[in-house]
Amino acid sequence: MISVQQAEELILKNIEPLKETITVNLFNCLGSVLAENIESELDFPYWDNSAMDGYAVKYQDVQDCSFPVSLRIVEEIAAGKAPQKRLQQGEAARIFTGAMLPEGADTIIAQEVTQRQGQEVLILAAPQSLGAMVRKKGEYYQAKTTLLKAGRRLTPQDIPLLTIAQRREIKVYRRPRVAIFSTGDELREPGTQLQAGQIIDSNQYALFAYLQQLGCEPLSLGIVPDQIEHLRQTMELAIASSDVVLSTGGVSVGEYDYVEQILGQLGGHLLFNSVAIKPGKPLTVASLGSSLYFGIPGNPVSTLVTCWRLITPALKKLAGVQSNWTPSLIKARTESLLFADGKKETYLCGQLKIVEGEPEFYLTNQSQSSGNLIHLANTNALAVLPVGCVEITIGQEVMVMTLPSCS
Repeated sequence: MISVQQAEELILKNIEPLKETITVNLFNCLGSVLAENIESELDFPYWDNSAMDGYAVKYQDVQDCSFPVSLRIVEEIAAGKAPQKRLQQGEAARIFTGAMLPEGADTIIAQEVTQRQGQEVLILAAPQSLGAMVRKKGEYYQAKTTLLKAGRRLTPQDIPLLTIAQRREIKVYRRPRVAIFSTGDELREPGTQLQAGQIIDSNQYALFAYLQQLGCEPLSLGIVPDQIEHLRQTMELAIASSDVVLSTGGVSVGEYDYVEQILGQLGGHLLFNSVAIKPGKPLTVASLGSSLYFGIPGNPVSTLVTCWRLITPALKKLAGVQSNWTPSLIKARTESLLFADGKKETYLCGQLKIVEGEPEFYLTNQSQSSGNLIHLANTNALAVLPVGCVEITIGQEVMVMTLPSCS
């Protein structure tokens, strides 16, 4: 049995980023990993523009004055329209949010502190400073510098940046193909009338959603019964059709746990088959050429904890993400009493909340059984109790692993 850290290091050592790239349009790039640096030929903002509705003025006309100050209105500038006049001393231009400043103007007076009188405007109060309410050209981004770096997984927040770089298509790494299947005679599909001893296969659907969230292409191969030849055929198909294989069940020490045996027959190099982690101890990982095979324990909480802690870093690296492979850990005060056996690194499902600016951790359920999937729906973080720790009392500090969220 190896430590969680050793397992992570072995996994990452035995996986390499994909090199194959494809070109996609902006409607289809979410979740993909950039394979090129993105730059723009233009500054952003593209030109000096107004941050609000009001009047464009010369600062020298409204500084250190006795108010109100009367200025002559020489034009009106709407967003998307180019100014037609250069502002002279004693003049102002009616301007709207986002509109381009006319030459000669350097400050915006908010509409709320003005009073219009025909073709003149009374300025009732001085602006805070020269350049008030002006968004300067290049203030947010300078042309021909890196806007987004290669190796970044694209989020909804990134898409607008691609548009201001005038990009309709971008080069990304091909999404990792990940085959998944569940093993066990007891498993049935949702909607099935269960017989005594049978259970619904939740893992396949959990893994499918998990892989989609990571930007991978899941390939579901269904439920495989505890028949060695059938399992062997499915494993061969999975390995041949994907970059990574995730199977659940069949990796413990029971008479029907065939995964490790078949991996040996297929020429797999076993990296390890047991990790000092709870839940998730009987994790089998093997390399087969350029592919990795993960034989994951079948209990549903074990399945997801294993993925969150040890498989996510591998899939990030494979996808071309260049940094931040490992999970995010923060310190929080626990508001629940936490227990562990001290023999393994223990992960407890719970909720991380920010209370009066401070992170607090709460168990979602006192029953932390690896078969209790009910409380997973309320889990957004895992308390991490290191080897040797058997108890953390309420009010003490605990390390917490945050989970990705779709909300």
